[in-house]
Amino acid sequence: MEKVLIVGGGGREHALGWSIAKSPRVGDIFFAPGNGGTETIGKNIALNLKNHDDVIRWSKENAITFVVVAPDNHLADGMVDSLNAAGISCFGPTKKASKIEWSKAYAKEVMRAAGIPTAHCESFTDYSEARAYVFVHPLPVVIKASGLALGKGVVIAESREDALQTLRSFMLDGAHGEAGKEVVIEEFLVGREFSTHALCDGETALMFPPSQDHKRVFNNDEGPNTGGMGTIAPLPWVSETTMEVVRTSIVEPLMKELTKRRSPFRGLLYPGLMMTAEGPKVIEFNARFGDPETESYVRLLKSDMVELLKASADGSLHRDMLRFGDEYASCVVLASGGYPGEYEKGKIISGIEEAKSLPGVAVFHAGTKREGGQMVTDGGRVLHVTALGATLKDSITAAYRASAHIRFDGMQYRTDIGYDALNRGAASR
Repeated sequence: MEKVLIVGGGGREHALGWSIAKSPRVGDIFFAPGNGGTETIGKNIALNLKNHDDVIRWSKENAITFVVVAPDNHLADGMVDSLNAAGISCFGPTKKASKIEWSKAYAKEVMRAAGIPTAHCESFTDYSEARAYVFVHPLPVVIKASGLALGKGVVIAESREDALQTLRSFMLDGAHGEAGKEVVIEEFLVGREFSTHALCDGETALMFPPSQDHKRVFNNDEGPNTGGMGTIAPLPWVSETTMEVVRTSIVEPLMKELTKRRSPFRGLLYPGLMMTAEGPKVIEFNARFGDPETESYVRLLKSDMVELLKASADGSLHRDMLRFGDEYASCVVLASGGYPGEYEKGKIISGIEEAKSLPGVAVFHAGTKREGGQMVTDGGRVLHVTALGATLKDSITAAYRASAHIRFDGMQYRTDIGYDALNRGAASR
């Protein structure tokens, strides 16, 4: 039996653990650090994740057979490299392969070399040069922190003043620390956003259904960017033909280019995409399972998650391994008041069990912990309420019906997750 350690403590990790726990191959599951929900399917442990030797020592002492490294920062720190060097089987790309996420400037260089369709851009480490560039760039202009910024390092500037303020915030004021010292300034792509996942083993890529995240904190895509306020999958307006274009013109060329650079990609490739008049173009690449996309995908998955992850890690994926049901899945994120800015913790949560008891519903914890026998908030994104449905509308309705059972002080969530796809999907085929 497999003894699995999942690194991370958010909704993605709870969802992965939930899926992994269904495998007959799995015995014990551990989460580092986990959250209030993960403790119901495994054991939460406290490890110094910045000290890879501690992780390796604990894994060996506890006879861990497989480690899933989920968060981007630990991939960027080279945790997979350290575990591999210690002879511990693990899932996730190496530090060099995951550079396509932790350096947007590098990702753009790779895309140019591979001929992958993306927005035209320039990268800058000098503030004066970046400032001069935005004065001549057409508006609106997209400014991105090159490094990891928790999904919040992207600004669409509608005016020169907004663009200059963003540059000052990123490059001079340290709004995103070292991540914003280098910026990527690129053209604004016109179209409709969507994304997908591709499970890769360096040579083979298995495509997930198309999905749509909702990044802005408020309805109608207003307000600041967040880590994601909800998802739907699959997307009715993205055709199989489009997904084949994504595979052949984006995913496979990237894999070939990274192999050419001696950093074959083994792990989960997550391209954020824009459907433009010229076809799909890459907004950015992530090198790990999306959050909250994962919470929807695991509801649709029919394959054994552990079998998939291990095959990715050891290079043995084959085409018929990845299977999804024909239903739709929706995810609604319940967040703390004030998120993605400052927010309070420790708010008592009620109604989770009532929500989970509804047909087709599963609730994944993100920012929660158990305190004094009660579940309380412990983060910005608190709970991810997911539901299945025979139609997209059914799944959305079920997710909101379940969300209505849950309460905590200051709770906020979008009430329009999936509505754009419902309203415009048929016309966009």
